[in-house]
Amino acid sequence: MRTYSPRVLVIAEAANPEWVSVPLVGWSLASALRDHADVHIVTQQRNREAFLRAGLVEDEDFTVIDSEKIAGPMYRLASILRMGKGKGWTMNTAIAALSYPYFERLVWKRFGDDIKAGRFDLVHRVTPLSPTVASPIAPKVAAAGIPFVLGPLNGGVPWPKGFDAERRQEREWLSYVRGAYKLNPLRGRSLKASAMILAGSRHTASEIPQPYRDKVVWLPENAIDPARFNLVSEQDLTLPLRACFVGRLVPYKGPDMLLDAVAPLIAAGQLVLDIVGDGPMMPGLKEQAESLGISGGVTFHGQLPHEQVQEVMAGANLLTFPSIREFGGGVVLEAMALGVVPMVVDYAGPGELVSPETGFAIPLGSREEITARFRAALTELVQDPSGLPQKARDARAQALTDYTWDAKAARIVGLYRGLLSEGQGGG
Repeated sequence: MRTYSPRVLVIAEAANPEWVSVPLVGWSLASALRDHADVHIVTQQRNREAFLRAGLVEDEDFTVIDSEKIAGPMYRLASILRMGKGKGWTMNTAIAALSYPYFERLVWKRFGDDIKAGRFDLVHRVTPLSPTVASPIAPKVAAAGIPFVLGPLNGGVPWPKGFDAERRQEREWLSYVRGAYKLNPLRGRSLKASAMILAGSRHTASEIPQPYRDKVVWLPENAIDPARFNLVSEQDLTLPLRACFVGRLVPYKGPDMLLDAVAPLIAAGQLVLDIVGDGPMMPGLKEQAESLGISGGVTFHGQLPHEQVQEVMAGANLLTFPSIREFGGGVVLEAMALGVVPMVVDYAGPGELVSPETGFAIPLGSREEITARFRAALTELVQDPSGLPQKARDARAQALTDYTWDAKAARIVGLYRGLLSEGQGGG
């Protein structure tokens, strides 16, 4: 007997297969859900051409909402207030939280009658991911007797103590008062009306008010597409071992801490390091490597296409990633999928993805403590790297079993079915 396929309206305001970050998460999850349920995606007008290029049929597979009258000017305002490209993401989210309700107002105008008529079994808001952005449509959907699913919500991981300089360099002034979003009455109404809340991190789950905790399901924000990762690290244990760093070269990701940590090992010929990515720290990092006398053991690749990033990563034994503020940690899953063992700071997203069986989660501390702990762990490894191949196999197996978009979508659809069998519509 064929299993019933739930009819789902997926709201993914940000969803684009040709972009990165939140739009890529929105696209990846929404499109993966289409393989497990009868899904219609509603997205913002700016994503239309990318959806068409991906082979989706407008009005059949997806609908676009033109909210540019509000979204356009607000986006331009956010760009000004952020005071720098790639800076002030909290400001960006705050402005988006002000403009997003207009998008949902248009969604309800277009689909409200269909929802009230029971043409969808569920409504699921996938993006925005930020827990600070309320969903005004949620109470209306619940009032129609249709379950409303919210998430994965993720973000707002507190800046660790001792990293105020990095916080200021990122222009994160608004993060000091971020908690004010909890006073927004629309937030409470959104959570109350939701039949299920997907939390992309343990921290986000902890921020959900107690009365709604029984609706929360932990589901990491990121996942991988196995088709994009067709290489596997050989885990050659001949010294020097090879480590890599992949990410924007900005203070909170800690590439300068990493250079200090690996300097004695590179100088001793026990380790080499590949740094993939670009950013404002690039000139300073090159000078730092020069002053440490390790330039010959560090390769700065700059920004690379995905295929080349994969080649560099698969040539390494380790992903060394001392970032102190990651929400999702997608690069960690990518490394695991390639059989590259992650070494991360045990905080937020990466710390939730890495176990003793699959990698190394280094305790959070001050800059000096993180540097010293990375150096100690790496020193121990170069002295005895024999455990790396098994960790690499376990990491790859877990990534390809539990952390694919398909596996994630299958789990969510299973949760849908649970809600429908309970006849739960929120409230």
